[in-house]
Amino acid sequence: MPDVSAPTLHVHADLEQLSRACAERWGALCSEAIAQRGAFHVALAGGSTPRRLYALLAGDEFSPHTDWGRVHVYFGDERSVPPNHPDSNYRMAREQLLAHVPVPEDQIHPIMAAPDSIEQDAASYARTLRCNAPLGPDGTPHLDLMLLGVGPDGHTASLFPDTPILEEKAKLVAAVYVERLQTWRVSMTFPVLNRARHLLFQVAGNEKAEVIGRLFGPQDDRPPLPVQRLRPEGSAEWHVDRAAAARVQP
Repeated sequence: MPDVSAPTLHVHADLEQLSRACAERWGALCSEAIAQRGAFHVALAGGSTPRRLYALLAGDEFSPHTDWGRVHVYFGDERSVPPNHPDSNYRMAREQLLAHVPVPEDQIHPIMAAPDSIEQDAASYARTLRCNAPLGPDGTPHLDLMLLGVGPDGHTASLFPDTPILEEKAKLVAAVYVERLQTWRVSMTFPVLNRARHLLFQVAGNEKAEVIGRLFGPQDDRPPLPVQRLRPEGSAEWHVDRAAAARVQP
């Protein structure tokens, strides 16, 4: 079984090369999924790093080669802000990608994460996954691709250190309060991430060098970072720029 502690690492010169490599992987995995299963189910990541990837996918170089009518879009996590808020993962993806490609609206599934209904919104998104995503024998969604990042603290999606969501084994989606940020999030849980066919991490910038160095360096006795707790049943690959890879030993 692939293990995120020993994944495939691709180091690129800069964010542009990283983004292009990820766009090419998107295209290959999308074509493969549609050819084999008739649809491509993908969960998008938020943050700043995927912005260029989404712009490339929406552009003339890549968009014409994607069968957008068979793409189903989900989100790995969301901040507790309205969908039109500048911090919304959905808004960023909409502005950079979804507003520019012909994905049917009923195949785009944003996460609602209102602070006054956060638990209900998490449960609602779990139902969305069960009703729309391909399910395995155990009833857990098997997404074709999950785009992910990693924070300097080792979190991925909204699976932050020292939060109870790290222990969640039953819920597909859960609400989590992140004390350090003084905010709520809604996130897919390890059971969903682990059963995705492909995990694709995008990481850029000097501020990520320490965590990437730890992930790809010798094992030590420190408690595992959240991302090190992944046990993917599919493939996991990491695309990082040289700045993020600065502490990885050759």
